[in-house]
Amino acid sequence: MNEFAGNQLPIEIIYLVASALFILSLKWMSSPTSARHGVWAGELGMLLAIAGTLLHHGIVDYKWIAIALVLGTIIGVPLGRVQMTAVPQRTALSHAFGALCVTLVGTAEFYLRTPEISRFMMAVLSMEVILGSLTFTGSLMAAGKLQEILPQRPLTYKGQNFVNFLLLVIAVALAVYLVLHPEARQLYPFMLLIALAFGVLLVIPIGGADMPTVISLLNAYAGLSAAAMGFVLNNKLLIVAGALDGSSGLILSVIMSKAMNRSFTNVLFGAFGQVQAAAAGAQEAKQVRSATAEEAAAILSAANKVVVVPGYGMAVAQAQHKVRELYDALSKRGVDVRFAIHPVAGRMPGHMNVLLAEADIPYDRLMDMEDINS
Repeated sequence: MNEFAGNQLPIEIIYLVASALFILSLKWMSSPTSARHGVWAGELGMLLAIAGTLLHHGIVDYKWIAIALVLGTIIGVPLGRVQMTAVPQRTALSHAFGALCVTLVGTAEFYLRTPEISRFMMAVLSMEVILGSLTFTGSLMAAGKLQEILPQRPLTYKGQNFVNFLLLVIAVALAVYLVLHPEARQLYPFMLLIALAFGVLLVIPIGGADMPTVISLLNAYAGLSAAAMGFVLNNKLLIVAGALDGSSGLILSVIMSKAMNRSFTNVLFGAFGQVQAAAAGAQEAKQVRSATAEEAAAILSAANKVVVVPGYGMAVAQAQHKVRELYDALSKRGVDVRFAIHPVAGRMPGHMNVLLAEADIPYDRLMDMEDINS
């Protein structure tokens, strides 16, 4: 027993350092001056987490680990080199891969531990699998909409909220029954399939313009499912990382919901596509007039202050560098130029911030919605 505890001590120390690095990463990424350090801290923390896991006594065959590392590298390198306009899709796919991992681990643990599993552990495992499953299919739907493989418009039907609520109730009811009767293993596939279907139906009613909130919410679901997996596997690092991921995603979703003048529960159950569809129907085609940055600056130079409100069109057109030219031209004329960043602008959280930073626009020129309105 003492020898086993001694073998586990280095792993626990590695996990502790990795947890601290994850927390510091979030702290540092809250400021543009320390954001790069935050990225490095997150990368180092993940590297330590992988190293600690590879030292775990439960690994019986490193050949499978090597195969997984090679496959992950083959898939991950191209994903890391996507165009800036495809980053939202890549983010959604990352959530899908993580959620699929959680679901597969939960499924394996269910069949390994039942029927001797405790009620508490079965409850946590059920939460892990339900959240992981709906996040997996929901993230795939989000990626498909962003890539325009699926229609970006909201796909709504009569009684969709009732159907979504009914599926959720059935999945939870099956989970409760399995907690009380873990020997009823034949019910597990039904719970899994219903959760997968719920993820699809949760996202299809949502239009492309609302995707930042969806991605943020799916990020929260993925984090909570990972934290639940940490309880199942008795892995403290997973609990910490999942809790950080889940809580930050939920907080961001609440902020975005407020910015969209929608209730959080409305967003939570995927029922806000129709509003966006109605607004889109009221738009009419207008003639586009082209102008250079200097021409636009000449028109705007009479103003003392200019507020630029970027949106998804800038991302699609890759116009952030032209916007930088406009900023430079106006600044030379003594105009105070600021950028108002709406929390839901673009197709993922922070989309506009990333694009404007890529164009080397000073970060102190970027203002939140509340700050610019005040």
